[in-house]
Amino acid sequence: MSADFADALLATDGGCPPGLTTWNGSAPEKRFAVYRNNVVVGLIDALADSFPVTQALVGEEFFRAMAREFVRAEPPRSPVLALYGDGFGDFIDRFAPVAALPYLADLARLEYLRILAFHAADASPLTQEALGGVLADEAALPLARFALHPSLFVLASAHAVVSLWAAHQAESDARQLAGLDTTRAESALVCRRELAVEAFRIAPGAACFIAALTRDASLGAAVEQALARDADFDLAATLALLLRAGAIVGITTPRRTQA
Repeated sequence: MSADFADALLATDGGCPPGLTTWNGSAPEKRFAVYRNNVVVGLIDALADSFPVTQALVGEEFFRAMAREFVRAEPPRSPVLALYGDGFGDFIDRFAPVAALPYLADLARLEYLRILAFHAADASPLTQEALGGVLADEAALPLARFALHPSLFVLASAHAVVSLWAAHQAESDARQLAGLDTTRAESALVCRRELAVEAFRIAPGAACFIAALTRDASLGAAVEQALARDADFDLAATLALLLRAGAIVGITTPRRTQA
C-alpha cells in the first residue's frame, strides 16, 4: 500500500491509490489531488531554494515547469529535503527545451556542490607551519598524501559557470553578466570555511591536481597529472589557495603524520 501511495503522489493521470477511503465518505480522489499538489509544490519550492541562479537564468515560470518534470522523473530518495536535487544537472542535460543553454547543467551542478559543502562534516584545517614542515622534507615530499576537507569539491566545466554564478550574487556588478563569455571553460573549487561556502575559479591544472589529491594520489603523482593537463600549473599558488580556504586537514608521509 505504501509503495502504491508514493507512486500515486507523482503520477500524472490524476488517480489515487487503490483502497484509499475518507473518514466522512467524501470522494478520496479530490482530497488526494490536493495532497498531491502540495507535495509536488513543496518539492519544487525546495529546488528553487537550492538552485537560485539556475532559476534566475531561465526565469521562475520556466524553472518551476522544468522542476515539476524533474520531480516526477526523480522523486526524493532521502528524507533530508535539503539535499534533494542530486541528479538535477544530469536531468537538465537531457531536457530538450534548454538545449540552447549548454552551460545550465554545470551551473546546476555547481549550485548542488555548494549545498553538499554546506552540509558536509566539520574538520580542522592544517596550519601553515605544519605544512611547511612537510614541504621542507624534500625526500618524503613526492610521496606525501593530503587529506582534504570533507566540504571540498572540484567541478571542471566547458563553460564559464563560476563567473555566471558570481555574476548573480548580491554584491556583483551587472556589467559582469552583460560582458560574460559563457563559452570560456572554467573549473571551480568549492569549499566551506566555518559557515561560509565559497566557490573559487581555478586553473585547469589546479583542478586536475586537487581532483587527484581527492582520489588519494601522492603529491608527486598529482603534480604529474596536473602538468600533463596544464604546462603552466603552479604548485605553490595552488597549495596557497588550499591553505587560505582551510581545505587541507591532514598530511601523511612515509616518515610522519600531520593532522
